[in-house]
Amino acid sequence: MAELFGYKISKSKDEEGGTSFIAPSSDDGATDIAGGGFGASYLNTDGREKTDIDLISRYRDIAQQSECDTAIEDIINEGIVANERDIAVQIVLDNIPYSSKIKKTITEEFEEVLRLLKFEQKGHDLFRRWYVDGRIYFHKIIDQKSPRKGITEVRYIDATKIKKVRKIEKEKDVKTGVDKVKKVHEFFLYNEKGLGSTGVSGGIQIHPDAITYVPSGVIDGNGGRVLSYLHKAIKPVNQLRMVEDSLVIYRISRAPERRIFYIDVGNLPKVKAEQYLKDVMNRYRNKLVYDATTGEVRDDRNHMSMLEDFWLPRREGGRGTEITTLPGGQNLGEIDDIVYFQRKLFRSLNVPISRLEAESQFTLGRSTEITRDELKFTKFVQRIRKKFVPLFTDILKTQLLLKGVISPDDWKNIQEHIQYDFLADGHFSELKDAELLNDRINTLNQIEAYVGTFFSKQWVQKNVLRLTDIEIEEMQKQINKEAGMDPEDGGINLPDAHGGIRRDDTAQGKAGEPGDAEDSTTYNPQEQPPKEEPKQEPQE
Repeated sequence: MAELFGYKISKSKDEEGGTSFIAPSSDDGATDIAGGGFGASYLNTDGREKTDIDLISRYRDIAQQSECDTAIEDIINEGIVANERDIAVQIVLDNIPYSSKIKKTITEEFEEVLRLLKFEQKGHDLFRRWYVDGRIYFHKIIDQKSPRKGITEVRYIDATKIKKVRKIEKEKDVKTGVDKVKKVHEFFLYNEKGLGSTGVSGGIQIHPDAITYVPSGVIDGNGGRVLSYLHKAIKPVNQLRMVEDSLVIYRISRAPERRIFYIDVGNLPKVKAEQYLKDVMNRYRNKLVYDATTGEVRDDRNHMSMLEDFWLPRREGGRGTEITTLPGGQNLGEIDDIVYFQRKLFRSLNVPISRLEAESQFTLGRSTEITRDELKFTKFVQRIRKKFVPLFTDILKTQLLLKGVISPDDWKNIQEHIQYDFLADGHFSELKDAELLNDRINTLNQIEAYVGTFFSKQWVQKNVLRLTDIEIEEMQKQINKEAGMDPEDGGINLPDAHGGIRRDDTAQGKAGEPGDAEDSTTYNPQEQPPKEEPKQEPQE
């Protein structure tokens, strides 16, 4: 295999695994190619899209439709919440069995990842690109002469110019004659001019460790292709457009009232009857038009169009010449069919229908008053967040391995335990948090008598109050500081009643309370109290 562009982070040899007659499942939409070269890939969606590039262009097109854009904005605003003070996403390392120092280092590197992505300013745009295209690519740039510096820059790559490809090598088993998968080579194929309408074509082959690739997680069961969350909205958007266009055409064609002229032609032959009808039309259809450009008034004789009057001949024996009126459309105000397809579009994107209604006002009440659709929508947003966070995990992995914070073997043990805490939205989250805190305090009051006997203090902090390890540590520091028990963190040493210095560096609490030998009150050696002599008991 030819040398790939980019860099490679070495892995342990025990990752190879055993042999099999099938290739590993491709959950990221990678295109399988034969050992000899490149092949075309096709995807037929509604009879139009042939490749992933056509499909991405279709997604971007329907995302510009007004109702679809409104639904997408609701999803993006719920997924990435930003305000003036707080960070949109934070890393949670409670389940990682490492020291606080290593956790702090990982947290600092995660903040560096957010800085490289410019997530504070572009987080909303990145999440929208990933949601609409169904995938997102980044090139991780490092200093080849000094890789210990870590990633120096992260650059976005257009999804229409890059594709993940797998090259499968097989060998025949001597005993059974079955073709076994010997090795799977994965790489990315990049072409500045796009990968073309025929699918996979020539370009630069890039090592997978140099690219961060995050698919949507929605896989086409037939072709194994990565789809966008907008894929279900293609048909509703097209139907909505067609209905809206047909309604506009109907309104334009049926809005005016037209006159119908029935002209009595008597017994004239057909040719003369038609000529007589045209003469009457020209006689009554002279139009005086004012030209605002030249200031002239001219006679504008136009041919009759479908939106103007109708002229019909009538033979002798009829009712003679007659002029009647053709009424305009009577149901021009009915848009039930448009509303139906709008609701269908919102349902296809899992957005609550109540957000479509302009008249329905959002009520900020208790969290128990939230509708079922809003609850389902919240769970949907949380699920797609889980699909998006590999963007942070992959860049963080490269950063930690390059800087030597952890080894590749260590990363295998901790990657599944890294979690992320996204900033929740608005007033409803405050109400929900207040109710949850109130319930936890009530539960704490009920089990307070059992703390120290059946429940430990640490168990109560983690399982009842739901505090993380970092929060527990910070909370204890604040308690010690406020109680004056920690001089290093801002506490003070208070003199006791005997003129000495009272010390209490433990969390037992309060001045004057008995504690361990180290925590007991100390006295000034020059002012020792007199010793009491033992009393003698009277002898019988």
